[in-house]
Amino acid sequence: MNALKRTLSALGLAAAAVALAGCITLLPDEKPAQLYRFSGDIQHAAPSQAAPFSVARLGGSFVQAAGNDRMLTMTGSRAAYVADSRWVSPASVLFNEALSRAFDTDTGPARLLTRGDFSKADYVLRVDVTEFEAVYDQGARAAPEVRVSLRATLTGADRQLAGSKAFEIRVRASDNRVAAIVAAYDQAVGQALGELVAWTNNRGV
Repeated sequence: MNALKRTLSALGLAAAAVALAGCITLLPDEKPAQLYRFSGDIQHAAPSQAAPFSVARLGGSFVQAAGNDRMLTMTGSRAAYVADSRWVSPASVLFNEALSRAFDTDTGPARLLTRGDFSKADYVLRVDVTEFEAVYDQGARAAPEVRVSLRATLTGADRQLAGSKAFEIRVRASDNRVAAIVAAYDQAVGQALGELVAWTNNRGV
């Protein structure tokens, strides 16, 4: 009986070892991706003394290839993503957060509504991000140029078009390193949103 128990115990340990080995092989054998974000530090225009008005942001799109958490690069007509590096959240989410902060920290008359009854807003703002990528226009080893392009449309409460404008920002990275490219994204987003907020403060003029 003792010999039988010892045999069964040994078989149990062997089975556990096999199961544990199977679990270990399921772990990824690669280094984790580095996560980055852009803060979108805004370059605000001079304060305006105009009366405040409310703006509801409705609709809008983000270029599909760049809207996820991968960093899109272009070399000629070839698209690729930066290896082992990702945005901490989808780029479209980070951009929307930066846009909200841009209006919150600005002292101009336009106040962006984030909740409540949008039907009472004085204006409706639509922002489409049409370009959000790092372009290797000087060779694969040279520092790329980050390109951020927006199309903004401002409509009055009477549904009449107040204004529409394209914003195209180009910032050359200081080096062909991920940290430098992210810094260029940060600068480009901040400049684009600064111009967007200033334009909205002027009611689309």
